[in-house]
Amino acid sequence: MSGAADTNAGPAPRTPVLEVRGAALHRGDRELWSGLDLTVDPGEFIAVLGPSGSGKTTLLRSILGLQPLSAGEIRVAGGAVRKGNRRIGYVPQQRTLAPDTSMRARDLVALGVQGSRFGFPVPHRGDKAKVDELLRSVGASHFADRRVGLLSGGEQQRLRVGQALADEPSLLLCDEPLSNLDLANQVAVTDIIDRQRRERGAAVLFVTHDINPILGRVDRILYIAGGRFVLGTPEEVLQTRVLTELYGTPVFVLRAGDRLVVVGVPDAEPHHDHDHEAHA
Repeated sequence: MSGAADTNAGPAPRTPVLEVRGAALHRGDRELWSGLDLTVDPGEFIAVLGPSGSGKTTLLRSILGLQPLSAGEIRVAGGAVRKGNRRIGYVPQQRTLAPDTSMRARDLVALGVQGSRFGFPVPHRGDKAKVDELLRSVGASHFADRRVGLLSGGEQQRLRVGQALADEPSLLLCDEPLSNLDLANQVAVTDIIDRQRRERGAAVLFVTHDINPILGRVDRILYIAGGRFVLGTPEEVLQTRVLTELYGTPVFVLRAGDRLVVVGVPDAEPHHDHDHEAHA
């Protein structure tokens, strides 16, 4: 009977937010990575680690439709990659705006609300309420009418997160969003991003050079180095044996108080620090 069939049926499988299949990417004659398979489910938090030049940001650009793959495919929420996909929110690295920037904090967030419209952005009914809600959600209501150039780096970064959340994306791509922020602002920005995945089920792909501020939230780590990669839980990836095999040279994961420090990582670019931290 149909009723029995309905009773025995399990929950419908959820469509992955992101699917990467057999992906490869080259930069000139150099292979950044190949054979990359990654499936990200709603609400999952993935950290992307690796030395400078390993292709972390390039992976995000490929998901955004800005960088074609050399091989393989990427699908977002079941659809093909395309530029301007409103299912994706993008949080860039923090870069301080000039002090003489006249735009107000609310104007910066409003670009996320109105910026996807064709032609010159024209305010629509309900836009102000939406901007106010976004400002509230990122803890920026109290400086909403201040000029962005006079705000701190942490305050400016809150606004960039607010922009990224304007279309209630199912996937958040974060490209080293904590760089140049002090510890208090790193925690604050991470809390905002993490709340979106917990309350709204947004998946997060978080590129970082230091996993310490986010490791307590991370489900899996994608570690890319030397054209190779490893994918697994933090406990599986952040091991001396695993990283030594990945880099092909001795790399040590050491505990320093409540932190892990990865020592001996070869440089991909000159004058880059050899030691990287990872929170226990």
